[in-house]
Amino acid sequence: ALSPQPESEVFEITDFTTASEWERFISKTEEVLNDWKLIGISSGKPLEKGVYTTGVWEEKSDEISFADFRFSITHHYLVQEPSDKEGKEELVEDALPLPMQDLLCVNNDFPPRAHCLVRWYGLREFVVIAPAANNDAVLSESKCNLLLSSVSIALGNTGCQVPLFVQIHHKWRRMYVGECQGPGVRTDFEMVHLRKVPNQYTHLSGLLDIFKSKIGCPLTPLPPISMAIRLTYVLQDWQQYFWPQQPPDIDALVGGEVGGLEFGKLPFGACEDPISELHLATTWPQLTEGIVVDNDVYSDLDPIQAPQWSVRVRKADNPQCLLGDFLTEFFKLCRRKESTDEILGRSAFEEEGKEVADISHALSKLTEPAPVPIHKLSVTNMVHSAKKKIRKHRGVDESPLNNEVLNTILLFLFPDAADKLVDGFESRTSTSAGNNPPPETEDYNLFSQFKSAPSDSLTYKLALCLCMINFYHGGVKGVAHLWQEFVLEMRYRWENNYLIPGLANGPPDLRCCLLHQKLQMLNCCIERKKARDEGKRGNMPDRSPSGTSGDAGKGPDHSGDNLDKEKEVGKSWESWSDSEEEFFECLSDTEDLKGNGQENGKKGGAKEGNKEPVNLKPEGRLHPHGKLTLLHPGEPLYIPITQEPAPMTEDLLEEQSEVLAKLGTSAEGAHLRARMQSACLLSDMESFKAANPGCCLEDFVRWYSPRDYIEEEVVDEKGNVVIKGELSARMKIPSNMWVEAWETAKPVPARRQKRLFDDTREAEKVLHYLAVQKPADLARHLLPCVIHAAVLKVKEEEALEDISSVKKIIKQIISHSSKVLRFPNPEDKKLEEIIAQIMSVEATIARARSLKAKFGIEKCENEEEKEDLQRFVNCLLEQPEVSVIGAGRGPAGSIIHKLFMNAQRVSAVPPLEEELRRSGSSEERRLNAGASSDFPLPTGREVILRTTVPRPAPYSKSLPQRMYSVLTREDFRLAGAFSADTTFF
Repeated sequence: ALSPQPESEVFEITDFTTASEWERFISKTEEVLNDWKLIGISSGKPLEKGVYTTGVWEEKSDEISFADFRFSITHHYLVQEPSDKEGKEELVEDALPLPMQDLLCVNNDFPPRAHCLVRWYGLREFVVIAPAANNDAVLSESKCNLLLSSVSIALGNTGCQVPLFVQIHHKWRRMYVGECQGPGVRTDFEMVHLRKVPNQYTHLSGLLDIFKSKIGCPLTPLPPISMAIRLTYVLQDWQQYFWPQQPPDIDALVGGEVGGLEFGKLPFGACEDPISELHLATTWPQLTEGIVVDNDVYSDLDPIQAPQWSVRVRKADNPQCLLGDFLTEFFKLCRRKESTDEILGRSAFEEEGKEVADISHALSKLTEPAPVPIHKLSVTNMVHSAKKKIRKHRGVDESPLNNEVLNTILLFLFPDAADKLVDGFESRTSTSAGNNPPPETEDYNLFSQFKSAPSDSLTYKLALCLCMINFYHGGVKGVAHLWQEFVLEMRYRWENNYLIPGLANGPPDLRCCLLHQKLQMLNCCIERKKARDEGKRGNMPDRSPSGTSGDAGKGPDHSGDNLDKEKEVGKSWESWSDSEEEFFECLSDTEDLKGNGQENGKKGGAKEGNKEPVNLKPEGRLHPHGKLTLLHPGEPLYIPITQEPAPMTEDLLEEQSEVLAKLGTSAEGAHLRARMQSACLLSDMESFKAANPGCCLEDFVRWYSPRDYIEEEVVDEKGNVVIKGELSARMKIPSNMWVEAWETAKPVPARRQKRLFDDTREAEKVLHYLAVQKPADLARHLLPCVIHAAVLKVKEEEALEDISSVKKIIKQIISHSSKVLRFPNPEDKKLEEIIAQIMSVEATIARARSLKAKFGIEKCENEEEKEDLQRFVNCLLEQPEVSVIGAGRGPAGSIIHKLFMNAQRVSAVPPLEEELRRSGSSEERRLNAGASSDFPLPTGREVILRTTVPRPAPYSKSLPQRMYSVLTREDFRLAGAFSADTTFF
């Protein structure tokens, strides 16, 4: 029997609780039902097909107590559009409660993804009372009956027509008993759960016997019973379809490849089949009793003949994927604590035999002139000295990276170092530091969102090489070794004036990661030093740079950094050919100042400036302005050669802003801050004075900041209209910084000024910064580049498969990453989330490829069939269960049939079954030859039986009865819903 003991036993219990506690429990249950507005008649539209899977399910919970035992009460319901009032009024008189109508609805049998009670009873709405704690359980029959009677009373008192269930036994058993009440009717929900299945209930005829006996219908010709049957077959043997992804051949690295993996490219794909099982469900949706025979000796249920087929795939748990492994291992580097020296032994920069450096030797070394040797350049020469020092502290064999691997990587990173020409100097310098103009594509510009580096840059390539070395070649030791060689290469290039390839020209790009900015800064230093050194050697005569526009009027900016000025000063340092000084200071010798009429504080006034003789020789001119002339001498205004502003990386900018902020808001602090910020302005004023002897502040402002010189038409004494100009109001403020700077400025051309940008000091700072980076710091810097590369790889692979759900996830990854990576030191948890999302996408694409291989889509010659199969595979990835068009006779169905057939042939047939097959009847032979030989025994059998009969008496109202049965290898469950008339019994 399915039902628990009758309710008459409930009130005999004295050891469970007192009457008042029991009443309080019922009262609290009623209160919750009232709060959720579940009282009264339930109404709704008939259910559409498949709505249980496609619709939105919601739930709300509360907590109630029975004595000191806590329960959670949860309302599960399908979100529906509210029905109109007229329909509700029509239903009041004679209609059954909505849940009872749902028991007979056949549109949503066997939903692929739903609460177990929805699958067993077909309900759209129900309430569950379950123990609040996971380890609590209602085990005794008496407690179960008491709870059930409480539910019954609460439903009766509130008039609630929503079914109310109580969870009993341990939670893993999913055992529920419940009740639904309506006007004069009641449905009892009962359940049986067994581990071992009685033989008589393994087939349809045995289940029909149970159902009929449970209904106990007194009518002699029993009303027809409707049946829905589903048999599920599982395919686990994929041996005949090898997994298409080949793991990389780690030994084949030499030549720039790792089993088909080039440096600069990330691997992709699963190392194992990401699809572990295929589940085929064959369904007979609406059968009447007597149409099919299924008993202990014979069955008509041949899966090939089933009218409906549906398929789902079971994904392998966390399949090993190459890209995911690369990212995970690289991310682990971020948590390492060791420094490069600790990993590799003593520093590679130490000199032989010098345990303790002598400061006097260091100072004397600085003062000694040393010619810069120009070697014949090759990768081998480049790293030769570093390797000698490394070998002193560890054997050659102990080096984490062998020479072949290291040379391959260095050639990939520095293609200009290849020893192609006889003259190595020409070979090295033939490649310019800048790249071609970058392609303005969405993928290319991802670096600005991720704060990584352009995908054609040295930093990006370095990140990918380190990622590969970390995975294949010595882990953190290999990373430390390559980084050490990289830093040595940077110093070599700085000392020998070789530009670094793979970096865009110009100042550091603040949209990129800090490491990329540092490399760009080093390149700026090399460029300045190279220009200066070539000037010293006399290779470049003192000349004005060409290629600038003749019309060089200053733009409307107040700053000197506008576009015109950038053009004008682009090559200003190339003219520094006459100075042998390493650091340039303002010269003050008598020859330069002789006859200078603008000294002694008279530089600011135009009139006084005119009174003084102007004997200065103009210096450092770029070209005439073209339009403007000096206000008082009337000579053409010349644009001076100026110093470029010092390039800054973001950490230097932050440091500078902190220094300026610490000066405070006092007058002295503000003045000092203004002085610090006006270094570039002062330099430009000095250059302007040198190029335009006899000029005044107004002349400088007209060129440098035209908006601060206001011109207007006025009528003079003679009645003529003339243009009169004057400085703006802000320039006339007392103690104005511009006026003060102008008075301080001396006429000194840019080539003799103190450098705004000390390339030697800045380069040494960058090289020191690079040298002290630990592998963990390096990984943190380069992780945005690796994630950037991974996203590009995933996008590239997805484009081949065209999976709409993956496209959406990639957009989410980009959005998420741009928020997380834009800020310094992102949280590990957020970074892990991004990596997990990328791994998820990789696994999905791998699944798509696995299914394509198994369904032979590429081999399909019929274009229409190929498109259908492609659509089918995409649905399998995105939906929990997919219907097979044409069932076993459609294109997908015939492929699935072959898959099962081949798997059956692979598995050996036991001799006993072979004997039975030979000695059986003709029908059995047909069954075995058809169903059994092509398909294994079903893994799961589900049957839904329905009918409408009067219970408990012949004259009672005809009410819906339903029983669901599921049989698997280790589980047998019967879930019955039996309705009875409570008015006429």
